[in-house]
Amino acid sequence: MKIICVGRNYADHAKELKNEVPTEPVLFMKPKNALLQNGHPFFYPEFTNNLHYECELVLKVSKNGKHIQEKFADKYYDQISVGIDFTARDLQDKQKAKGLPWEIAKAFDNSAVVGKFIPITPEMDKNDINFCLYKNKAIAQAGNTKDLLFSFDFLVSYISRFFTLNIGDLIFTGTPAGVGPAEINDSFEAFIEDDSLLEFSVK
Repeated sequence: MKIICVGRNYADHAKELKNEVPTEPVLFMKPKNALLQNGHPFFYPEFTNNLHYECELVLKVSKNGKHIQEKFADKYYDQISVGIDFTARDLQDKQKAKGLPWEIAKAFDNSAVVGKFIPITPEMDKNDINFCLYKNKAIAQAGNTKDLLFSFDFLVSYISRFFTLNIGDLIFTGTPAGVGPAEINDSFEAFIEDDSLLEFSVK
């Protein structure tokens, strides 16, 4: 199983980090041991002093595929959840300044926290899904898929040009504006619409 992540897929988030708004998806990956299941505590890494949360919608791949046409892409995922892409922002800034890859800032153990998956139903408008993150019971991030630069189906098609998608793979589809620092003893809860799908604390 692999975790494929999309960076800068909401224009406001790209701008808040002073990045260019991309014309093609920005992809990076996390290994299997980055996955942290819902309800388990997240332990603050010792190698960063500036850990950031990034709340994202997460798709679960349901069918193996390569070179998937966009018009068929919705046949390759059937569940959705909400997750956190934890980022060691100080390490990422240091790596970016040197023009180096930033896996150490994004792909470390337990850096991909994923909530409970729910089915994608025919009644669900994938271009109008609200999701949000609460930090210590106060709203921290809110987004809607209508603001995605690249839709779910486009992402699946684009990703499959480079990587074979396998059943069980996860796709983190990008974070809206509002990312910020996480501290020890913070509690997080994330929703799709009114459904609480993710809840955990930082230790």
